[in-house]
Amino acid sequence: MGPWALGFWELGVVVAALIVVAQPLSAAGRAVSFRAADGRTLTGLFVEAAARPAPAVILVPMLGRSKDDWRAVAQRLADASIHALALDLPALSVPGDPQDLLARHEDIRAALVFLAGRPADVRQGAVGLAGASFGANLAVVAAAADASVRSIALISPSLDYRGVRIDAPLRLYGARPALLIASVHDPYAARSVRELAQDAPGPREVRWSSVPAHGTLLLSRDPDLVRSLVEWFQLTLGVN
Repeated sequence: MGPWALGFWELGVVVAALIVVAQPLSAAGRAVSFRAADGRTLTGLFVEAAARPAPAVILVPMLGRSKDDWRAVAQRLADASIHALALDLPALSVPGDPQDLLARHEDIRAALVFLAGRPADVRQGAVGLAGASFGANLAVVAAAADASVRSIALISPSLDYRGVRIDAPLRLYGARPALLIASVHDPYAARSVRELAQDAPGPREVRWSSVPAHGTLLLSRDPDLVRSLVEWFQLTLGVN
């Protein structure tokens, strides 16, 4: 385990102040904002399921990309009775030091706090994370540090993305279920998926695509993977 893994739990509970949602709900969801632990304002797109309380999934973008990449998936999840919160992580737009990049997993923690503050809407104990490319790495680190995350899905993950490794965090994630997705034409992501699925302490499902694409672009080009992603969270988050 690398030095980055030290002190996750010693940090204690992250206090994130919620900001009132200003925009009304629409067919495309609504913009939300909330505070990170360091005081920054984070934004996202919250697409809500009709019935509530419902499970929820946080969607983490690729490096330098936005929540808009997840709009179609968020709507599919909402149609399947799962709230979806697609994040904007503007700090990821400029590559930096690995420790600075790793610290962005705290933004996911702030999103978890935001959902936990809506008990009438979000079923507690039924929250998942999905991340694409570097967002997948961040999702693993955040899930390993927070036992409230029940299930994860990783699209085009990397064992080591600019110094942020996920093999040790995935072991800390333990016996909770993980879905691993990659294109067979994406060599490093495919190798990462194979290695992460070996000797796993818990359920690890693998989905392959023959479409030559990476991250959220892979999802947009292979609708079968989106269906698998939605069905995965329906199963692991206990959608009735």
